[in-house]
Amino acid sequence: MFKTSAFLLAAIAAASVHQPAAAQAGTAPLATRPAMPDGRTPAACPAILKQNFKRLQDDAPQDLCQYAGKVVLVVNTASYCGFTKQYEGLEKLYAKYGGRGLVVLGFPSNDFGKQEPGNSKEIADFCFNTYGVKFPMFAKSAVTGPEANPLHASLTKATGQAPKWNFTKYLIGRDGKVLDYFPSKVTPEDPALVGKIEAAL
Repeated sequence: MFKTSAFLLAAIAAASVHQPAAAQAGTAPLATRPAMPDGRTPAACPAILKQNFKRLQDDAPQDLCQYAGKVVLVVNTASYCGFTKQYEGLEKLYAKYGGRGLVVLGFPSNDFGKQEPGNSKEIADFCFNTYGVKFPMFAKSAVTGPEANPLHASLTKATGQAPKWNFTKYLIGRDGKVLDYFPSKVTPEDPALVGKIEAAL
């Protein structure tokens, strides 16, 4: 009886020693982690999304890695611009394709024509109350020049195209590759932009 118990204890100890380090630490290996709600395994975060920004409405820090595996449309915005009405179209894009994996990320900027002079609360209130914006928005930042935020600096490097005015758009694929650049005059309804989004989805 004693010999049998000793043998079982030894076998259990040996099995524990040979388990992967992740299992001993209580973390399942990536291959066995729970799938996402749509059945996919969690996507690795591409380099371009390894950025942190403050959320517009409350300055809460946001890790852009939460959008890994999605198609991302990055837009620099302004409240007092001839293109400001594009907020409505951007929100419609987000509502239509969000369930399929599109996210629109808005980055208010005062770089062009000083057309975003407000503080975070003023910008957030304007976006929601005027255009019903529900897609993620981030605190005001520079999007061009030496002070450009790191995401826009990366997008400019990847495309060779810096934002030239408010509502410049960059499309990032699910794998983190920058797919295209669209100047301000390309509206959210433009077939060229919509076609690229649908192909990426």
